[in-house]
Amino acid sequence: MSLTRDKYHVLKVLLKQLHSDVMTTKVDASEVAQRVRSLQQFFQQQIVPLVNLDTDSNDESRLQSNQTEMSKQLRLLEIDVMFFQGARQASTAKSRLDAIGDRLTTLINYCNAILQ
Repeated sequence: MSLTRDKYHVLKVLLKQLHSDVMTTKVDASEVAQRVRSLQQFFQQQIVPLVNLDTDSNDESRLQSNQTEMSKQLRLLEIDVMFFQGARQASTAKSRLDAIGDRLTTLINYCNAILQ
């Protein structure tokens, strides 16, 4: 399962970098949107094909379940970013960034579960 672990580790690093940037620096909404699109593309191209690759049936079932949840969370993250892009007041933008941070934390936790 080393290829799978490597890919999920890369995804986790990308998620943590985005989370850190969103939570600690002033970020541009279009930059966040671009990075989320890149994450989604990485997930579709590098993670989704991993099911059935080098796993036994128990691992395959667990991976499939986690991938389904991660795919859902990535779609919701995209919606969170759209709301952030539409925010006109600083307080609304802050709450949208907090929601994005929470969504990224959830995705990081899914990666951690797979990597254990």
